[in-house]
Amino acid sequence: MEEYKTLIHEAFGDSSDEDELIFGENPKWEHVTEIKGLSLCRDFLTVDQQSTLLDSILQEGWLSDAAHNQAMRFGDLPSWANELSTSVRELVQYSDYDPESIDTNTCEMDEQEYIFPSELLRREPLFNQLIVNSYQPGEGICAHVDLMRFEDGIALVSLESSCVMHFSRVVTNEKQTEAKIPVYLTPGSLLLISGEARYQWKHEINRKPGFQIWDGLDIDQKRRTSITLRKLCNSE
Repeated sequence: MEEYKTLIHEAFGDSSDEDELIFGENPKWEHVTEIKGLSLCRDFLTVDQQSTLLDSILQEGWLSDAAHNQAMRFGDLPSWANELSTSVRELVQYSDYDPESIDTNTCEMDEQEYIFPSELLRREPLFNQLIVNSYQPGEGICAHVDLMRFEDGIALVSLESSCVMHFSRVVTNEKQTEAKIPVYLTPGSLLLISGEARYQWKHEINRKPGFQIWDGLDIDQKRRTSITLRKLCNSE
């Protein structure tokens, strides 16, 4: 554990710097066992970091009123989005760090079930497309699979209101049933989608009355902001 903390310090320096979007030293991941390729880190961003990130988004002027609830950027992303991408990469790398799995000759890890595929983590840039959405109570997204114009590997950061995102398999015939798997997204959480979860499962957020329930209780619906990071196919 001490060696792990040393690596964190070498990568980011003193984490007390309030201007940096740096995650905590002991991130906890939840694997959604029913869906291969879906991993959730609830403590990705602290409350202060969430506030800083929201301020950065508001300063862009994208979401000036309720009529403008989505912004997309391609290619060169804002500095705060690049910092977020770096934090995602480093979080996964150091979460996967295990001293027993490293080859001392090559300093490479043995193949294992990664939180995010290692070949995706090595690509440059990790992400070059950004979507920021602001949802008012009752607003959500229909069930869908992200467009094939984007590569494998999607990161989703949730801010403000909690919500339940439902996943359902892409059906190949009319006789198949769509069993929905709920995933509870809390403010400051990071959801990583790759492999089967990316291509073989649809995801949706239904925030109409009666659909946002967790542990038998209705979630208090407030404004929710989400940040989606992806990479375009065949792009430099």
